[in-house]
Parts: sequence; C-alpha cells; structure tokens
Amino acid sequence: MTEQEVSGVIRMAWEDRTTFDEILKRTGLVEAEVIKLMRRELKPSSFRMWRKRVNGRMTKHGKKFKENRERLKRGRVQYSEE
Repeated sequence: MTEQEVSGVIRMAWEDRTTFDEILKRTGLVEAEVIKLMRRELKPSSFRMWRKRVNGRMTKHGKKFKENRERLKRGRVQYSEE
C-alpha cells in the first residue's frame, strides 16, 4: 500500500461511523488486517487508545449495529402493545 492509502485506512478506522464492512469494501482489508495495520503504524499508546475506543463502539461493526437496532425496535413495538 502507498503511504496515502495507509493514511486513508487510518482515517477511516478512527471515524466512528465508518464500519469495518465499509473499510473492507473500499480497501479490501478485513478487520484483522486493519488492526495489524493500525498496530504497525500507530504509536503503542495511540493503538491502545484506538482499540479501547473501537471495542466500545457498536457502530464499527455494521452487522452487529443493525441487528441490535432491529432488536431494540422490536422490543419497543412489543412494549407499546402491552
């Protein structure tokens, strides 16, 4: 990868709303490859901060985010019918 491509992946990885699925579509890198790239390119403290941030973000995992949102919607519908 060129330096510019690596920079783009890092930028997308830091963005809260850019999912790993979107990064895969744009770059061809799966989540594990993004993590390796981030580990290699960031300072250790920055990498740890990023991992902590990503682990707490449902939005980084698009499929999980959609499933959770659907589950919540169904829960609200059931609650309002009772």
